[in-house]
Amino acid sequence: MAGLEIPTWDPETALLIGTILLEAVLLYVGYGGLERLFGPRLMAFIVGGEENAR
Repeated sequence: MAGLEIPTWDPETALLIGTILLEAVLLYVGYGGLERLFGPRLMAFIVGGEENAR
């Protein structure tokens, strides 16, 4: 049957895909941490505090 062949993996391709996935996870976690640290302060600075947020 056509289209049911099992593709062969090149080790370099598998390493590249793994590296890209690891980089994506690290960026996701890193930007999430930065948002937790600086997000509230930055929003307070931009909006001007709680009294001006309404």
